[in-house]
Amino acid sequence: MFRSVVGLLLALLALTSPVRGEEATPLQSPDYVGSATCAGCHQDVTARWQTSDHAKAWTEATAENIVADFNDTTFAHDGMTAAFHIDGDGTYRITVTEKDGTTRDYPVHSVAGIEPLQQYLLETEPGRLQSFDVVWDTKKQRWFHLYPDQDLPPNDGLHWTGPYKNWNGRCAVCHSTGYEKNYDPQTKRYASTEVEIGVGCEACHGPGSAHVASAKEWDAKGSAPLPNAGFAVDFSDPETTIQQCAGCHSRREPLQAGSPAPGTPYHDAYNLSLLMPGLYHADGQVQDEVYVYGSFLQSKMYEKGVSCTDCHEPHTMQLVAEGNAVCTQCHSPAGNPAFPSLRQAEYDSPDHHFHEPGNSGAACKNCHMVEHVYMGNDWRADHSFRIPRPDLSAKTGSPDACTTCHSDRPPAWAASVIAEHYPDSDHRGPHYGEIFAESRSDPAGTTSDLSALAADPKTAGIVRATALAYLGQSGNPALADQASPLLADEDPLVRASAVDLQRLLPPQERADRLVPLLSDPARTVRIAAARAMLDVPMQALASDASDDLRRAMDDWQTSMASRLDYPETHLQLAGIALTRRDWPAATAAFREVVDMDPQRVEAWVMLTRIAAALQGPTNARTVLDEALQANPTDPTLNALKHQMGPR
Repeated sequence: MFRSVVGLLLALLALTSPVRGEEATPLQSPDYVGSATCAGCHQDVTARWQTSDHAKAWTEATAENIVADFNDTTFAHDGMTAAFHIDGDGTYRITVTEKDGTTRDYPVHSVAGIEPLQQYLLETEPGRLQSFDVVWDTKKQRWFHLYPDQDLPPNDGLHWTGPYKNWNGRCAVCHSTGYEKNYDPQTKRYASTEVEIGVGCEACHGPGSAHVASAKEWDAKGSAPLPNAGFAVDFSDPETTIQQCAGCHSRREPLQAGSPAPGTPYHDAYNLSLLMPGLYHADGQVQDEVYVYGSFLQSKMYEKGVSCTDCHEPHTMQLVAEGNAVCTQCHSPAGNPAFPSLRQAEYDSPDHHFHEPGNSGAACKNCHMVEHVYMGNDWRADHSFRIPRPDLSAKTGSPDACTTCHSDRPPAWAASVIAEHYPDSDHRGPHYGEIFAESRSDPAGTTSDLSALAADPKTAGIVRATALAYLGQSGNPALADQASPLLADEDPLVRASAVDLQRLLPPQERADRLVPLLSDPARTVRIAAARAMLDVPMQALASDASDDLRRAMDDWQTSMASRLDYPETHLQLAGIALTRRDWPAATAAFREVVDMDPQRVEAWVMLTRIAAALQGPTNARTVLDEALQANPTDPTLNALKHQMGPR
């Protein structure tokens, strides 16, 4: 079965061996030297970094690092029991009795995080690390379950031993330095490596051997240092800084295995999630755990050139000042010469916020950076820095900052109070959240507004890209023509979404329009173009375009191959196989999905339908019975069973 999936990836997606042409001999890349080497010269910076969450993002399972109570404590939840203890040799262990009665004892492999919770990683088979769902609350000093409302038996894909809680594939790259996943899809085993666990100096600055050599030469001979001190990342550039932080602080799909080289442009390394249902509220406020970048891109702060390090000290990760002083370093009567367009005014005053000083309502972040709790007790702020709009709540269904605190009051009350305080405000006009809210239920009925939003250069790129994504759901080919100028937009997010919209066109017309995008500077755009041209016959293209298509397909192949431990990837492979009418490969890919995650009902439905078409109703019912055994109450599967009738 698996050979069919590999064949699909390597043969169908790549089409033929990519044409690479003449390539220059690459310069020798710098090597990692480790944070301990950096500490030899940069002692003050190292001391600050050692106190940070970055340094403690992933640590060894030692008494110094583990803060939880392992002194024969237990935690029980929904039929599962975890017992925490320490062996005579000092090994920290967790004995887990699952809902099905099976018991297994695990040594704690390593530790994730330090506050407000600490999580423990268990090696369930050689090389495979899983994030255990029972974690330690460092503030309340107690054990708790991350998902107390979910029924998670061992055969559920969301169980702590399942693919979505796998540390190697889902988490380690952002908790380590110089990480390589090294997943073998044939054995389904990991042989992961890293330069060091934890986010060390070189995770952000890049490998340091050239810097070290340059520094030694400077001391010995007084020769000129290398550009940017021998590092790959130039943190003097705000956009470079933002993109370097965004690599981990975003909800995204990786385009390559392991750690991208620091300094890699974001859109060469990742495909950023847009403002879609389940991730963001209709107005762009955070909903699921989307981290920071997608929010920040919506903000006026980002538009005006504010960088992460304007507010966060990069080595301690702490704010650069206490409380409102972070904001008033710019938002004050004195302003900030680095941002000359900023209105100079008094903001940290009851005349602005209409709350008593010291009251929670007087804190800038409580109105402009509403916090949400993730992972049980971890409060994180929305970085879109939005002005409260309770007047939009009835239209968008989104929460608002005012009634987050004044929970006994409706949004209409909050809207009237703001209107009273700011009767002449110019911040109560139309908002893209109104369009998105309507588009979520009726994308075909909002195409005019979506098209105008997508074409508006004053609107944030992530918003415009989301508008294009909704237009793609309309099924109207005329919209692809209308949006074609956006294929040349300066924002890679917009270009990639505009490419996806062209899939509404017939293959040849689509190909004529997308050929230039196959050599786009951003890998995420090239991959979007390759996807959109999957059904375009190679012979329909000129020779140079065929070469570009092969190269773009190679990008796509590399991206897919880096995520073969994801059920989502095999769903994509199945879709490719369906496009090419390769039924054995589609069956193999869908089967791989349900082997990894038996709750992926969409894969079961397709397996049943393919079996019905190729093997007859008896075989289809056998597949459906297997699906129902894993998902006995699922309405879609039960409806399909009813449609198929008795045996």
